[in-house]
Amino acid sequence: MAMEDMVPACEDLDKAGFWSVECWGGATFDSCIRFLNEDPWERLRTFRKLMPNTRLQMLLRGQNLLGYRHYEDGVVERFVEQAAENGIDVFRVFDALNDVRNLRTAMKAVRKAGKHAQGTICYTISPEHTIGDFAEMAERLMDLGSHSICIKDMAGLLKPAPAYQLVKAIKETCGQDVLVHVHTHATTGVTLVSLMKAIEAGADIVDTAISSLALGPGHNPTEAMIEMLEGTGYKTQVDMARVMKVKAHFDKVRERYSEFMTSFTGVEAGIFQSQIPGGMISNMESQLKQQGAGDRMKEVLEEVPRVRKDAGYPPLVTPSSQIVGTQAVLNVLMGKYKVMTSEFADLMLGYYGATLGMKNPDVIAKAAAHSKKDPITTRPADLLRPEWDRLRAEALALKGCNGSDEDVLTYAMFPQVAPKFFGTRGEGPRNLSKETKPAPAAAKPAAGAPDGKSNLTGPISYVVTYSGKAHNVTVAPGE
Repeated sequence: MAMEDMVPACEDLDKAGFWSVECWGGATFDSCIRFLNEDPWERLRTFRKLMPNTRLQMLLRGQNLLGYRHYEDGVVERFVEQAAENGIDVFRVFDALNDVRNLRTAMKAVRKAGKHAQGTICYTISPEHTIGDFAEMAERLMDLGSHSICIKDMAGLLKPAPAYQLVKAIKETCGQDVLVHVHTHATTGVTLVSLMKAIEAGADIVDTAISSLALGPGHNPTEAMIEMLEGTGYKTQVDMARVMKVKAHFDKVRERYSEFMTSFTGVEAGIFQSQIPGGMISNMESQLKQQGAGDRMKEVLEEVPRVRKDAGYPPLVTPSSQIVGTQAVLNVLMGKYKVMTSEFADLMLGYYGATLGMKNPDVIAKAAAHSKKDPITTRPADLLRPEWDRLRAEALALKGCNGSDEDVLTYAMFPQVAPKFFGTRGEGPRNLSKETKPAPAAAKPAAGAPDGKSNLTGPISYVVTYSGKAHNVTVAPGE
């Protein structure tokens, strides 16, 4: 969504009484430079100016920051420092694998900047995960200096009973005074009830979205949440009149983005099996269609949990969701692990961190052969050398880079996208009124015959773009 369509709602959002407004980080940074020709740092400064009374919140992927790889500690510290200076108050810090080691540096940097550090549990379901495991993780997050604990349910998996049990367990383990923040999507149709049960168990904050942009793979409606609390003894501090003005604004805005909206707008209980996050469904749907395989979505949904099991049951959230999802697509189109992305190989070998479950040793062996690397058990960032000077030199060599730390960090996050953005930034933001609409990057079909059998005579490398991320894959003879 272009900034021009958000600015008119900022005053009402700011005065509505929300605990915070999540408005930056996650995939928004990528979208700004990839599709909108907007400077994400300028977007943040604009939000800060227009919403002076409300905490601004961002989603930070721990050691991955906003990118798809681990960054060395110095880069993580600089990013947090700049985000804090530009206006972020609350940093929701998570790791895709729930490996607390990957949160340590970011959490420390947030506290050093004097901001709110929200340690995050990525909620998932598997034979390996229990309520006790999550409560223990919350305790470890508090030991890192968390000011609050977030239960991040990115796929709508949190059913009412576990929601109650988990919030209660965290309060009992970490103390009744700890702030518990619950984030869930509406995808599976059960989570509005889950939020209510979480509140009954002691949850202090819950995430919602304005009804104009809610439901489907999005969040539960703000208005419905407020109305549901009537007569329960619980209440919010949110001004419904302001909320209704925001709703009316985005009712009109939504129509302008109809061609970019997912067709997945209902309830999909099958997500309890595939565990694909709401934000990933529309991307997967689009990518399969671009590869002429739109009719194979069901096969991919069935393959995702098998790949996830092989990988040790990682939670499916960026970047692990994209990594597992991409591998599932390739398995369906090309045959089981006939083609492997370098990112999936790294996931199998421990270069993203540790998983709670055991990984398939046969797939580990294939990953090692693919990447020519050995498995590791150390914190991945411990293997990284300082890289700020190199990143700065590379960024400053690009036409249009202004030399600021913000630009260097933009380049560090998205080195393939930033050069074009720097070169066109002076033209101003793209938006619908200019009729320069953002379009998803096309995916190149993977190599091989339709039946998945290779017809190659030598190793060939391909770049497969999936969910906005370019993946390098190599197909070798006989594979």
